[in-house]
Amino acid sequence: MVQYRLPIPIQTYDVLAHKLSIYYPQLLLVNKAHQQIINQTIYRIVYTLFSNINEQGYYQPGITEMIGNYEVKNNQRGIVSITLSNFANMPTLAHPVTFLDSLTTDVRTGKIYQLKDLFKENSPYRERINKLIEIQIKERDIPLLNSYTGIRPNQKYYIADKALIIYFDMYQITPGYVGFPMFPIGSYQLQDIIEDTSPLGILLPN
Repeated sequence: MVQYRLPIPIQTYDVLAHKLSIYYPQLLLVNKAHQQIINQTIYRIVYTLFSNINEQGYYQPGITEMIGNYEVKNNQRGIVSITLSNFANMPTLAHPVTFLDSLTTDVRTGKIYQLKDLFKENSPYRERINKLIEIQIKERDIPLLNSYTGIRPNQKYYIADKALIIYFDMYQITPGYVGFPMFPIGSYQLQDIIEDTSPLGILLPN
């Protein structure tokens, strides 16, 4: 555990071409097997974000302006949580398009965590999270396209310190002008169902 008292070193790589700038992170770990698993997953996400734009016809080399970026949301106690985005714009688009994805990992194991992995087995985490999101929708007066139907089994999220951030794609539950609707949930609100060995459990104070 001593080696994870400090933040994990992260190196930025880039893919550059005319009107295209994609920046993505690669973790530098002592355990090279874990490093390979995590970094390959990051690269796959970066490629998928590019493919989403390309497959929808938004990418034309030399015409489309494309910017890929990332943000490190958490890097402490061996838990790394990162968001990766891809923005595209060109003259024929009514407005730019942006895609967002994320990754949360424990560098000690190389495991990539889905939302369900953060909680105890068979716990009602979806119901609990949905109730908290519904409260925020009402309190923050967030406009919806339709009635809120709840999070998905593979719901996107990231961790920022001791908060769980649930987010949705643009146009998934809200109008486009809202952007990516995000719902921060303090881990203390879910503490009784958090798996102790998960990233949220590790980040909670002992």
